[in-house]
This record gives sequence, C-alpha cells and structure tokens, in this order.
Amino acid sequence: MAGSGLLAGCGSQTRNDAAGGTNVVAAQASARHGHLEQPEQTTEADWKPVADTLGRTGTLMNGTVYRVPLPRKDLTVTTQGVTVKPGLSLGGYAAFAQYRHETMLMGDLVVTEDELPKVTDALQAAGIEQTALHKHLLQQSPAIWWTHVHAMGDPATLAMGLKSALDATAIPPASPPPATQPPIALDTAGIDQALGRKGTADGGIYKFSIARAHTVDDGEHVLPPALGITTAVNFQPLGAGKAAINGDFVMTASEVQKVIQALRRGGIDIVELHNHSLSDRPRLFYLHFWATGDGVTLAKALRPALDATGLVSAS
Repeated sequence: MAGSGLLAGCGSQTRNDAAGGTNVVAAQASARHGHLEQPEQTTEADWKPVADTLGRTGTLMNGTVYRVPLPRKDLTVTTQGVTVKPGLSLGGYAAFAQYRHETMLMGDLVVTEDELPKVTDALQAAGIEQTALHKHLLQQSPAIWWTHVHAMGDPATLAMGLKSALDATAIPPASPPPATQPPIALDTAGIDQALGRKGTADGGIYKFSIARAHTVDDGEHVLPPALGITTAVNFQPLGAGKAAINGDFVMTASEVQKVIQALRRGGIDIVELHNHSLSDRPRLFYLHFWATGDGVTLAKALRPALDATGLVSAS
C-alpha cells in the first residue's frame, strides 16, 4: 500500500539511505535474481478451494498473493490501560502464493496462551512449520502469543492443515467488512506528512504497510511483500488527537541498532526483536514497538526509524 506500501514493488532497485549497507544487499539480491522463482499470476477462482476449506474469503493482491484475514475479534485485550482494537495488534492472517510446482503458505496466527499448545500440535501434525513465536505487546491481559507459519505444498492440503489449527482456537467465523469505515479521530493529514506516506483507514485503525526496496527470497522463491515482508505502523485513536501505536519494522542486521536508537530517542517502547522466517535472504529481523501520545508527534518520532531502513520510497 503505497500509503499502504504492501502493494509496492519488491524489485532490487533501492535508494541510498542512512541505514548503510542497503545497496550491498540489493546488489546481492540482483546477482541471485536469475536463479529465483517468481510467484505466478493467479485469479480469485484459482483460490476457491482455499476459501472453501477455510470458510473465509481472502483478497488477491497484485495477482500473486491470496491473503486471508484472521482477526481475533472475539478477544478483549488490554495493554497499559488501552483496550486494543483487532486491527491494531490482533489481526492475524494467512497468505498463499503459487509457484511453478508448489504453493507457499505464510502467515501469523494470534492465539491465547491456553490455545497455543493445541495450535502447535495441530500445525506440526499438518506439516506446517512454526517459524516464530513471540508477543506484540508488553503488558497484556489476557496473555496472547503470535506464531508465524510456513509451508509448501498443494493449496487445498495447506488450507486443511491451517484449518485444523484454527479449529483449535476460538477465532470467530468470518464476517463481512463494514459497508463504511468508522471515522478516524486523528489528524491523518499531519500523520501522513510526518511519515511521508499516505495511510489507509481500516476498522477504526489508521495503517501504513511499507515494502522493502530490495528482493527478498526464501530458498528458490521470491517473496512478494504481501506475504508479510513489510514494515507495519498502526495508529488507534484514543481521543483528543491522541493515539496508541503498534506494529513492526522489517530490517536487515545492519539496520537493527539504528532503528532501536531512533525509536528510543522518540520515546517509543521496544517490545520484541525476532525473525519471522528461518531461511529468508537477506536475513531479516522484525522489531515490534508501542507508544501512546499525540498522533502527529508519534508519527514524527517514527520517521527517523523509517528512514534508517531500506524501504520503498514514498510515491
């Protein structure tokens, strides 16, 4: 999303920015590019077996990634006195991409601590890898965990395995999106200006999703941004122009300390530092953050951290 940069390109071209080392990463990706397999173009109809198995309809993004939202609308989660809307921190997903011989599944499941062992067992029984297990929030009630998943295979079989894991949770049935979006009681123009990008209103949350500027791959497969290879910045209005912010930065190793330092200079809390994948190239790290305060002030505090990473330039 260029404002929501999720749909932005994942090519090997990049800008020279404060992060350092980004051009080297892009050059290495370019050298590998001829040996990598791009995701194939698909249609909504191609993914009907997945939708039917999951009982949930996804969105086809850029013709290559079928992304199914898995929000935990059944949970009332509080952190540091804030009741978290699903779109701020509880929006799990499953994303499917078709390659020449197999389909790739990547996703992030939001589970309670009680559900986690059953979900783990279901995923392992289905041959779906867990590639990360972590939290997105510091203080939280009830205790929630986020587990990333990855698998290759037949799309309907992957969907059946994922469904078995979802059945181990209390995730509610899919519901249609609202006819109109609720208003965002924030200075969104000021936030856009501070971040240098245009956000998107979604379920009462003001969101930014920004792709890396270079090619990311896993094994022989190029990973489109819509599989989840993005920096996510979410604003939840709290009234009087204030917001809670949560999300994560996607970074190479050389960018991690620069981002941590930039966030802390802005008074933004560091929640988690981890990987989402086991074999991505370049090796990517994800850093979750949290803060509350004036929305525009928070956006200005986030900007130096964005500028310290090799992200697609704002259009």
